Amino acid sequence: MVRKFIDCRDFPCEMRCSVAIFADTESELIEAAVQHAIAVHGHRDTPELRAQMIQASKMERRRAA
Repeated sequence: MVRKFIDCRDFPCEMRCSVAIFADTESELIEAAVQHAIAVHGHRDTPELRAQMIQASKMERRRAA
């Protein structure tokens, strides 16, 4: 199974947050990323924030064995 992730370093921020969040499903990923954005960065849970998180999500690259 390929996991999706969001890397906080992809968002401009003065605090230089280096958190990366991984999940198996998009809904789990977005929920965790939104909770991080609220708790750490002071954002509000809005449809725009969730859309931005969906747009920023990426697929994990598998390492060669």
